[in-house]
Amino acid sequence: MDTRQLTGKLFVISGPSGAGKGTIIKRLMTDSDPDRIVLSTSMTTRAPREGEVDGVSYYFVSMEEFQALVEEGGFLEHAQVYQNCYGTPKAPVIENLARGIDVILEIDIQGALAVKESYPEGIFIFILPPSMTELRKRITGRGTESPEIIDMRLSKVMQEVAYIEEYDYCVVNGEVEEAASRVRSIMTAEHSRVTENVHEIIDRYKEEI
Repeated sequence: MDTRQLTGKLFVISGPSGAGKGTIIKRLMTDSDPDRIVLSTSMTTRAPREGEVDGVSYYFVSMEEFQALVEEGGFLEHAQVYQNCYGTPKAPVIENLARGIDVILEIDIQGALAVKESYPEGIFIFILPPSMTELRKRITGRGTESPEIIDMRLSKVMQEVAYIEEYDYCVVNGEVEEAASRVRSIMTAEHSRVTENVHEIIDRYKEEI
């Protein structure tokens, strides 16, 4: 019997800044089959920076192209940050899911809530730091921000954690390998659910009789 996934699933991974979601995703992608899972690529109106590749780092488009896609309902979510726009184009995500490929979307919390509105079938995973003390240590270790800014960021983290009830799962990132393993287990479990695909599964077995 064909053991490929019937349909892919959208895994939305977010959490407060400094929780390490990007590092976890990098580990997941390193250990995953690229034919079974992809990382969603965002679209932006800002100019490419040195070393960035169109279609890999971002889809780089003009403001006119971006707004046209907004009017067509072509984004799972989108937002304007200062003078530039950013968004998650819907078509590449839906196309991959239809081909049985999982899609990982790394996004901030407000973006995740917007995706939940437009694609509630997604699986939403919240990444937490092991403690506020450890988070302060991580941010301080970067050496790029003043104590006042760090205090403001930690205060914002507490506001963001309040949204955890909107998510399906939470994973504490104390050690990257363990956290990545937990996320991978969630993904495996989600594909073992008896869902709307159950009739397709039964039909596959019937074909072999």
